Amino acid sequence: MYYDNETLIYFKGNFVKAKDAGMDLYGQSLHYGYSVFEGIKSYSTDRRTRIFKAKEHYERLKRSAELMYIPFDYSVSELTDLTYELLERNGFTDAYIRPLVTCSPNMSLSKGKESYLSLLAWEWSNGYLADKMKIMTSGFQRPNPNAFKVEAKVGGHYVNSILACQDAKDKGYDEALLLDEYGNVAESSGANIFYEKDGTLFTPAKGSILPGITRQTVFEICSELNIPVKEIFFKPEEMRGADAAFFCGTAAEIVGLDSLDDVPFTKNWKDTASEKVQQAYLKLVRSSVVVNI
Repeated sequence: MYYDNETLIYFKGNFVKAKDAGMDLYGQSLHYGYSVFEGIKSYSTDRRTRIFKAKEHYERLKRSAELMYIPFDYSVSELTDLTYELLERNGFTDAYIRPLVTCSPNMSLSKGKESYLSLLAWEWSNGYLADKMKIMTSGFQRPNPNAFKVEAKVGGHYVNSILACQDAKDKGYDEALLLDEYGNVAESSGANIFYEKDGTLFTPAKGSILPGITRQTVFEICSELNIPVKEIFFKPEEMRGADAAFFCGTAAEIVGLDSLDDVPFTKNWKDTASEKVQQAYLKLVRSSVVVNI
């Protein structure tokens, strides 16, 4: 699915075939999940291939490395240029891009001394989720922000996501909704969440969430469309039976939800403010002009 014998990646300073890249077996990134990464998408437009919000993604990658004490000296412009070159070398337009920063061999529990950048990409023309998802409140909580740097996109954090997502699938649902340590709604296994009631959108306040770039884009779209949106702490029972709800993230894009804990969202998706946000987002990512939202 992700590569063939001719696929190129950027790995430790060179463009190499994915099949020829090797991984160090004596590093913290493999043994402890001590790595940071990003998920980015590129889209074909009527003029050219455009990476959506490359600057914001690479600023977050650098910030994640800083928060995890990982030395990383690539600039945002260098990272962006390398990514466009990677897409061109592979002939990709609609693609998912995975920058990954791993550390040099070190089996101790100390900060990384040196880091390595990998840039991977594969063709992907749609989100990984579909509208009308059935979700459940998970028994797995989001990591405690006093125990982890939850605002950093760290490889090891996603063990929590795998457990929650697979548990939901094993129980017949499409995805999981995780709560924080106080029982407030946080996010899904890999996306932020909004719900709609009486024309207003609500989303969890910062604290235990990874405040996503797509989440911020939703705020910007709502401002343009005059749709009220509030960041608050709320319990899952406040969300059940609301007018509508959606997940949002770079890979997911914006995905309408069918139900939470078998309680349906009540309005026809086509009649919601959420659907207007979804359509505006899909138009925005395909725009050949960079706009200020």
